[in-house]
Amino acid sequence: MTTPYLIYGAYGYTGELVAREAVRRGQRPVLAGRNAEAVRALGTELGLEHRAFALDDARAADEALSGMKAVLHCAGPFVRTSKPMADACLRAKAHYLDVTGEIDVFERLAARNAEAAAAGVMLLPGVGFDVVPSDCLAAHLERRLPSATRLVLAFQSVGGLSRGTATTMIENLHRGGLVRRDGVLTPVPAGWKTRTIDFGRGPRTVVSIPWGDVATAYYSTGISDIEVYTTATWPLRVAMKASRLLRPLLASAAVQSFLTRRVRAGAPGPTPEQRARGRTVLWGEVVDKAGGRAVSRLYGPEGYTFTTLTALAAVEKVLSGDAPPGFQTPAKAYGADFVLGGFIEGVKREDL
Repeated sequence: MTTPYLIYGAYGYTGELVAREAVRRGQRPVLAGRNAEAVRALGTELGLEHRAFALDDARAADEALSGMKAVLHCAGPFVRTSKPMADACLRAKAHYLDVTGEIDVFERLAARNAEAAAAGVMLLPGVGFDVVPSDCLAAHLERRLPSATRLVLAFQSVGGLSRGTATTMIENLHRGGLVRRDGVLTPVPAGWKTRTIDFGRGPRTVVSIPWGDVATAYYSTGISDIEVYTTATWPLRVAMKASRLLRPLLASAAVQSFLTRRVRAGAPGPTPEQRARGRTVLWGEVVDKAGGRAVSRLYGPEGYTFTTLTALAAVEKVLSGDAPPGFQTPAKAYGADFVLGGFIEGVKREDL
């Protein structure tokens, strides 16, 4: 594949997974990031062109994106990095993709739909585990029950967290939860609601979380009421509820700095063996006002493996010319069956 695209944040945990898989597929992306030494080392090892620039340097960003058809942005927290990168992509007429799961990022990019459409540029955030499988499941459920007015998604993931994901979670600990009500993002307390869901091996307790689909599924399906849940142990559910009282403390710079240092001292992310053993199961339900109901499950690999493969599948779509301009979600751009496209071994969906 000779059409040029750029991976920014290529030496981070997720970016490096994507870069190595791209090379394995015979692709030649340009690697980029803020740290010149780190991006040079990885570029030299993989035999790829590499460019170092900071996102707050518009001139350097413009030079680095010159000639690029697309950018796969892998450097978070995206709430801080997505705007300058999207700005650079719009100036360069390069399509923007990222692997965020941050609700604020989805909403901010959605607000730029008209601007991106006028520029002929696609803004496609969330091309990883956040939110390709869940977004495609939501769109499939809406297809099964077009009259649906309420959507519930839940997932169970076996694996670990990268430093970047953990850092983003730390920055949002004090913010509580979010759901969508009547089409509007609505704050709720952390650990607001629990319920029991069967992921295929018996009932499990899940707790509500502010996952990216609270934003994206609305654009993909038009469903006005959306909640997202994940499995959680009893101690974790207690900790989530306790965080309601600790919000000022969790928001303090000192506490966030301490927690971030602890994260940085740990492993960069799951090992290859952990990723190979991991798996994810997603569950979704839609209901309508007449009492109609549809339920489906989606099975796939561990989250970072999922992210690597879905992100590259989206890039390949873009480089083949399939890049509808404006703000998109994965299912809106490529359909509910995108995740079943054969680029990930073992992904299956079942209707219950």
